[in-house]
Amino acid sequence: MANFRLASDEALAARAAAMRPLFRRRGFAAPLAGECFAIVGEAASRTLGVRHFPSQMMAGWALLLGRLVEMETGEGKTLAATLPACAAALAGVPVHVITVNDYLAQRDAAAMEPLYRFFGLSVGTVTQGLTRHEKREAYRRSIVYCTNKELAFDYLRDGVTRSGRRSRLHFSLDRLRGEASADDAPVLRGLHFAIVDEADSVFIDEARTPLILATDAGDKEEAEVLRQALTLAAQLEEGVDFIIDLAVRDCALTGAGCKRLASATRDFEGVWRSAREREERVTHALTAMRLFHRDQHYVLADGKVQIVDEYTGRVLADRSWERGLHQMIEIKENCEPTQRRETLARLTYQRLFRRYVRLSGMTGTAREVAREIRSVYGLDVVRVPLNRPSQRRYVPPRLCATKAEKWREVAECVAGLVRDQSIPVLIGTRSVLASEEVSALLRERGIDHALLNAKQDEAEAAIVASAGAAGRVTVATNMAGRGTDIRLCDGVSQLGGLQVVLTEYHDSARIDRQLYGRCARQGDPGGCHTIVSLEDDLFVSNSPWLVGGALRFLSADGLRWPFVLRLLKLRSQAVAEARNSQQRMTNLRRDRRLEQMLAFSGPSE
Repeated sequence: MANFRLASDEALAARAAAMRPLFRRRGFAAPLAGECFAIVGEAASRTLGVRHFPSQMMAGWALLLGRLVEMETGEGKTLAATLPACAAALAGVPVHVITVNDYLAQRDAAAMEPLYRFFGLSVGTVTQGLTRHEKREAYRRSIVYCTNKELAFDYLRDGVTRSGRRSRLHFSLDRLRGEASADDAPVLRGLHFAIVDEADSVFIDEARTPLILATDAGDKEEAEVLRQALTLAAQLEEGVDFIIDLAVRDCALTGAGCKRLASATRDFEGVWRSAREREERVTHALTAMRLFHRDQHYVLADGKVQIVDEYTGRVLADRSWERGLHQMIEIKENCEPTQRRETLARLTYQRLFRRYVRLSGMTGTAREVAREIRSVYGLDVVRVPLNRPSQRRYVPPRLCATKAEKWREVAECVAGLVRDQSIPVLIGTRSVLASEEVSALLRERGIDHALLNAKQDEAEAAIVASAGAAGRVTVATNMAGRGTDIRLCDGVSQLGGLQVVLTEYHDSARIDRQLYGRCARQGDPGGCHTIVSLEDDLFVSNSPWLVGGALRFLSADGLRWPFVLRLLKLRSQAVAEARNSQQRMTNLRRDRRLEQMLAFSGPSE
């Protein structure tokens, strides 16, 4: 290390370049990788003004070996990823650094680019809105920062483009004949080495839903048929004509409902003549009316229905629900219905990431799902120790009977922290609607605050950057809980540090821990407050019978509140996690069947 510190920039870069043939002959052997990491660490101090901690060196080595690294929030995963990324890129291996949104991909690529440029490595960024030509150029770079969704859909589009005839040989022959089109060429150049940031979100949370590439089916779904379906659905009675399962977000017609629907459409023409067609459309109408809610599952922007990602709180532009559900919601909201979509290809994250030659990941919360990650992706979880001891403090949780009472408690808690002590507060919510309810209550009390949700995601950097200022209050959906750093301003540490308020438990305790992890980073002080209610969706959907019992305990004996809340939380999250795990396993079994299909059975995607 001392020799590297004395070396000139040119000598250091030349030494790194000389390691390429060594990597190719010996692989990522420990002595060779250690020397490379030392060079990268010295270059980082010169180009970025920071040096890797020992814990980040440990994480980098585990990533290079193809492990999933668990580092506490705020321990510097972004910088740790530069170690294996540089080593692999210097060896000539294309590297994909994959994160959960465009903002993080652009931010991390821009922040780390000076380090990569020091070694002559090129950096690309793949985000939403780029043309195929722009993406193709980006993927040709040594190290590419991209989002999991853009990568997956680029992979699907490449597969559709070459479907049945577009092998590398076919493209070469087309070029020789002068028949090749630039848009037909694949944008990806293979799946070699991936470093997945926020890996538990990508591998677990988002792996429940297959990714579907679709195109316009040609004709618009008749708006009149959609309106008729909504009208008919409004006439049906819950519990008699249909039943709702909130836990799995599903509606189903009963036998009585099917008979009532047949009677109501006796004089209708067209699709209403078919029992299957009319029942499917009315079921979609019930689903749109009862299970999909504005400012929770979607928002209205520019007269369009925009899906909100339930894991990040961000708008998923140009995405739609399948089988006519999206058009049904558009009619419900009095929007112009878009064209129905026809599936071209589908893919799950389980199937995509298992195709990388070398796969690794990093996250702050993985131990709860370590067994599933090992079973599905073949990744062992390695826990990296803290660089500095944690000073996070947990305030005993509070359980309220109703949501209205909960929001009042939240407002009082915030008022006490901000007005009396000028301590910065971050309030975490599960939905856009909840964030706006909190915001309205704070305004009524005269508490100045910033609001961060799917409707303000472009302002995320500025809002998050100021969340650690004295007396600052930030209300945010899940999107602010991952990947972005909240730095404490001068004097805030002496006040007790950032205080995080969790207002609703999530399906997984991992996501709760991610929100708590927004405070008390790198040895800073901070506090975690939990204020929830018996009307929260997690409790109502997964443990309705316990909610009634908890209400009796809540009103009869305040001393049992902590026990009741703990039981309710553990039971509800266990049910939700078991259901979600089963859904992921179903996707995995379907993927394995597709991979085992015989060649003459046709394309499997």
